Amino acid sequence: MRLSYSPTSPYVRKVMVVLHETGQLPDVELVPTHSSPVSSEIPASPNPLGKVPALERPDGPALYDSRVITRYLDARADTGLYAQGQRLWDTLTIEATADGILDAALLMIYEDRLRPADAQYAPWVEGQWSKIDRALDTLNGLWISHLLGRLDMGQIAVGCALGYLDLRLDARNWRHGRSDLAGWYDSFATRGAMTATKPLEA
Repeated sequence: MRLSYSPTSPYVRKVMVVLHETGQLPDVELVPTHSSPVSSEIPASPNPLGKVPALERPDGPALYDSRVITRYLDARADTGLYAQGQRLWDTLTIEATADGILDAALLMIYEDRLRPADAQYAPWVEGQWSKIDRALDTLNGLWISHLLGRLDMGQIAVGCALGYLDLRLDARNWRHGRSDLAGWYDSFATRGAMTATKPLEA
């Protein structure tokens, strides 16, 4: 398999953590791919949207969107990161919440890095942070018992999302008032798969 990736993409990190946790990293060739949301040229990638991650596989067309890839890898290794029964819906909801945090965080980063300073719109940035803020409160209040349970894709997604907030938006201090979530993350971040995939670039 071949994975189009960027080492600082939090969506790629989700896939990389799964590869580590399921022992499939040796099965994948990593292909560095650079893209920009303002580029008019789609980079050489198996994803027609020009985004990472994208996974080329021997048994079918390329897969893209991190949630599709992680589910494929979990099924391939039969590791149960997507549980059966009622817990599956909880896991998927937590993963969607984590990905929503990333979506909003990336919009904040793009506003700062890609839009000219005189065209930036502060209410837009704060609107994105309010989404993150509500999602963090929900994770801290409603889902902490799930996060403390056995390893699944919800935990991996949340871990990668919180790691991205530390990397790009640390001044926002997401930990404030969320001691349960912060404590969980500080422990989860020490997992081998998390330390092996921690971005070095700030």
